[in-house]
Order: sequence, then structure tokens, then C-alpha cells
Amino acid sequence: MDNINVLIVEDTPEESDALVKVLSENNYNIVGVARTHQEALTLFYQNTIDIVVIDVFLDGKPDGITFAETINIVPNGQKPFVFLTSSKDRQIFERAKLTKPFSFLLKPFNELEILYALEMAVEKFYEQTNVFHSEDQNTVISSDSLFIKKNKVLKKVQIKDILYIEVEDRYCNIITDAEKFVILISLTKIIQLLDAAKFCQTHRNYIVNLSKIEQINVNDNLIILKGNHKVTLSDKYKDFVKNFRILK
Repeated sequence: MDNINVLIVEDTPEESDALVKVLSENNYNIVGVARTHQEALTLFYQNTIDIVVIDVFLDGKPDGITFAETINIVPNGQKPFVFLTSSKDRQIFERAKLTKPFSFLLKPFNELEILYALEMAVEKFYEQTNVFHSEDQNTVISSDSLFIKKNKVLKKVQIKDILYIEVEDRYCNIITDAEKFVILISLTKIIQLLDAAKFCQTHRNYIVNLSKIEQINVNDNLIILKGNHKVTLSDKYKDFVKNFRILK
């Protein structure tokens, strides 16, 4: 996966180093490694986290479970997580299960198992009822990001980085500064999911990010966006200019 922010909660340096190596080589972004419950909470609250890998035991105590219990009750802050443990204690497993992890893996971890577990966790978490997934189920949209499957990997795209969206038959082209993504979704449906204060339709085939507009040429029916991208402004949607304060 690309651009997925991972927090690792693991108190054994050799094991955390191995996790960092495997995940970094597969394009995950490691935002931090926590050795204690308190470090885990600090990193969790100070960073943008997409998923957490949690060692059940920290310094011999099941503080990894305590951490999972804590983040499960964070208002609007729940994130998917995967447990790792060398313990085969049934009572520990039962307590961990109550936190609803997306996987519970035994150490030493298998590289493919951890990669599959993280990808499935991200996909399943962001396909829950409080978010949207497109018709082909290769795209999920949360409040601030899209996760788009491209070249067999799930790639994170920040909604704020979108320049514009262009419809093409039954597909939408998502254009960012860096690249273009194609998803199977109607323009009508995607505009319902975007913040109307930040995105506006300018033509039956275009939605633009208002913060990316650099010029509006009303007479030429043209909008110029950051990076000299040009989109059409049709007469039907010219009222969108009212979103801006105009000095006269």
C-alpha cells in the first residue's frame, strides 16, 4: 500500500525493526514506534494514523490490549488495528477479542501474513457504514481520504490534494498534482460525498476543489487551477462564483 500511515506498538527492538523494514519496503509510512502504553497514546494523538500494529504485551503486561481499549472509545478517532503476540493464553485472547481487532497474529510474524492482514484491515475498516465505497469496491472514501486500488495496491489519496474530478462515461478521473486515478462511480454520487464548502460542480463533467482555483475567466467559460490545469465553466454553474468574496 502507498501512503498508509502505520503506528507500531512494540517493545522489543529486534521485532519492531523487522516490522519497520517489511512495511517500509512495501510502501507503508511508519509514523512512529512506541515502546510503552503512554508512548503509544502520545504518538496516536499527535499523528495522522491509518492503522496500528500492536504487541499485546508491553514490558510483560497486556498494555497493548489496554491501548486498544482506549483508542476504541476515542470520539471519531477509531482506527483499525492488528494484534501481534507470542502468548497462547486463552484468557488474553478472549480479552483482546473484545476490542475487535482486524487480525490476531502469532509471533514470529510471517511477512505475507502481516501484509495481507494490514491490507484487509484497511479495506474492511473503511468499507464500514460510516464511509462510502464505489461500485467496483476498489475505492473507499472516508472523511479526509480516498483509498484507491491501483496496480494491485491500495493507495491513499488525501481529499484536500484533489485538483478536480472529471467524468468519463461511467468512470470518474480523480486528478491530483502527482497523478491521475480512475474509479467506477458517477459524478452525481461522488459530489454528494464531498464537502460542498470545498468542492463545486462547474460543468456537467467537472467538479473542482475551490482551494486550487487560480483564475476564473467567466467570459471564456474557463477555470484555471494550480499547475495550469484547465476545466470548463458552463453557464448553468456560473453561480458558483458566489462562493468567493469579490472585491470591487
